Amino acid sequence: MAAIALFHSVLGVRQGVTDAAGRFRAAGHDVLVVDQYDGRAFGDDYAEAGAFVEEVGFPALMARAEDAVRHLPDGFVAAGFSNGAGMAEHVATRRRCGGVLLFSGALPMAVLGAAGWPAGLPAQLHRATGDPLASPEWDAAFAADVEAAGAELEVFTYDTAGHLFTDAGLPAEYDPAATELLFGRALDFVARVTA
Repeated sequence: MAAIALFHSVLGVRQGVTDAAGRFRAAGHDVLVVDQYDGRAFGDDYAEAGAFVEEVGFPALMARAEDAVRHLPDGFVAAGFSNGAGMAEHVATRRRCGGVLLFSGALPMAVLGAAGWPAGLPAQLHRATGDPLASPEWDAAFAADVEAAGAELEVFTYDTAGHLFTDAGLPAEYDPAATELLFGRALDFVARVTA
């Protein structure tokens, strides 16, 4: 059994996050869903959610992320969707994690203000080929950061167009086949890095 800290996207804790937590729990893992918005969620309105994040500010969200995982034992898996992927990366640079799962997001260490990726820390990045919010430059820079740390990065792409394509509550983005494939890979990763 692994401990997993799961960070939500810019839209807040919604069906895609709770469904993901349910999948990990069904596999026997202990999941902490980190709600950085204190219960607020934004449906499918990325613009309104983005404005809220700008108002709160990334430094405050990063501090909330660190505080939320303070009680978790070393070796936990940090996981996150989109903006939450950045939060998972941030806590991984501040704590001793077993692995990092990034869904639809990756930030270079320079953007996070971190000196570098933790030595040897494995990660998985999952991304839709048609993700309208993807940054190939940032993905490449993140991959270079992980490689420079002597760590393994698995990158999986899915032939779909949604940003949060694992969220059944977003019918315009959801891809059930890609979701099944993603979580099979993510569960394998968690089992490997926490064995």
